[in-house]
Amino acid sequence: MTAPAAPGPAPAGVRLVRAVSSTRLFARVAPHVIPAVDRAVHRLTGGRVLLSALMLPGVVLTTRGARTGLPRVTPLACMPEEAGSWILVGSNFGRPGHPSWTANLLAHPDAEISWRGESIPVRARLLEGAEREEAWAGVLVLWPPYATYQARITRRIRLFRLTRP
Repeated sequence: MTAPAAPGPAPAGVRLVRAVSSTRLFARVAPHVIPAVDRAVHRLTGGRVLLSALMLPGVVLTTRGARTGLPRVTPLACMPEEAGSWILVGSNFGRPGHPSWTANLLAHPDAEISWRGESIPVRARLLEGAEREEAWAGVLVLWPPYATYQARITRRIRLFRLTRP
């Protein structure tokens, strides 16, 4: 994996969004607002637009529920990789529990993403060890607030690599 190059200073608007997204208030409110808005915009634009992707690259992940097997659709930030794979970060906005989509991928690793308007079948793999550490370094370059999320919780944030089967 090649981590993103360290960027120069972020524009003021990006720095502001990073600061706000690191707050506990954001962690309480965002999970109820951002995914709902992203789902609606994604649906209205035929899968071409995610509002949250104005700040971070994003996909819409479709998994099967871990217990029910029913389809579950979740808009997520991602880190695209040069090899044509994607890293997903189970940050849950820095809240204590793992997000449910991570349990879904552990139970059913075959999934689908909508990436730039294209539906792509993928297989998910939980990253561990040195591979996880390398990916974690990359996501921190992409979005530094992930470090704040990790610092305020005791669970280890799950990272998944999605590849085409």
